Amino acid sequence: VFMMQLFPNGWAHYLIGGLIIGVGVSLMYVFTGRTTGMSSVFTATWSYVSNRPFFQQARYVGTRNWRLVLALGVLLGAALWWALLGPAGGVGTQLPWWQLLAGGILVGYGARMSDGCTSGHGICGLASLSPSSLVAVLTFLATAIATANVVAALGGH
Repeated sequence: VFMMQLFPNGWAHYLIGGLIIGVGVSLMYVFTGRTTGMSSVFTATWSYVSNRPFFQQARYVGTRNWRLVLALGVLLGAALWWALLGPAGGVGTQLPWWQLLAGGILVGYGARMSDGCTSGHGICGLASLSPSSLVAVLTFLATAIATANVVAALGGH
């Protein structure tokens, strides 16, 4: 009963997804020595269209080609998922578009402030024993737990 409360839509797809991500990130690192945080992919891709000094740093310009291929692979993978299983495998969101947009902006801003996104720090950073990633992940978790408790106390879901 407790597992059904935690995972009302089942848990197997989370396990499979986690294994696929872990294997993909591991293979990327083993065969190329590169880590695959998605906010860096986003920033490196912007280096194609923006001349701002931030986006023209060597770490972005020098890696933007393979990062763009990675981003396209993520998009193609999502499109394949959609084509085979429909939107999110049948599980959608009821949030209005403006909340999704606001959340995306806040997450993007936070990813830049912490020099990486949750997936980059949590998957790649922790695996490479990065102290700054450990601090970032602990901050992400503490913030998420506090936010969930505040929302629940206010009657949210």
